Amino acid sequence: MSEPRPAGPPPIRLRDVARSYGRHLALAGIDLEVRAGERVAILGASGAGKSTLLALMGGSLAPTSGTVELFGQDITRLAGSPRRRLQRRIGTVSQRLTLVEQVRVLHNVNAGRLAEWSTGRALGSLLWPRGLDEVRDALDRVDLGWALHERTERLSGGERQRVAIARLLVQCPELVLADEPVSSLDPVGAAHVLGLIGDPGLARTLVVSLHQPLLAQEHCTRAVGLREGMVVFDVPVAELEQQRLHDLYARA
Repeated sequence: MSEPRPAGPPPIRLRDVARSYGRHLALAGIDLEVRAGERVAILGASGAGKSTLLALMGGSLAPTSGTVELFGQDITRLAGSPRRRLQRRIGTVSQRLTLVEQVRVLHNVNAGRLAEWSTGRALGSLLWPRGLDEVRDALDRVDLGWALHERTERLSGGERQRVAIARLLVQCPELVLADEPVSSLDPVGAAHVLGLIGDPGLARTLVVSLHQPLLAQEHCTRAVGLREGMVVFDVPVAELEQQRLHDLYARA
């Protein structure tokens, strides 16, 4: 007997999506739906289109053609307050960490709540930090409790990545889009971080690009393979056999 589907529209639905950069076709013919609570790994070699796909899903990049729907709404047709309200439901972690290096770690973690705060409250928090207990708890969960008052620029690359994860935990979004979130972490740290952002107990939907198929098998429910901008497989992780992975990463 199949499991009942969650009520309401899926968090992500792409219909015949393509994206070009000049004459270069980065993605073509993408039809993809991500249902609430799924943990989807996007796999593929460098240049396959993984980062472009995640940027389209988050609305930071517009498709050249096709439609991108988030929670049932066409993101390309939204602007102003409706668009911002929709994007508050989404948390992102990318290879390019959007951290302010010159401020203390606690302020970067608190940035996960900026969408909920007024400008005055956000500025005031730089002088009198708010929600320190929540910030401290998030940092403890990524093993950075000691760094609460450290300047962000003094941390290593891997530690900064974990600050970005702590910021995500404070934001508590419905949908997480993570572009290579564990690329700078060791295997133990990578498994820990994926366990946090993909915790099924939080009923959070996760789409994450990874280079390590083993991590996808351990932390995700579904795997989508991208090759040269096209989906070549979309399967439960239990069906992610070696031959399929070999074909995905083999040189053209």
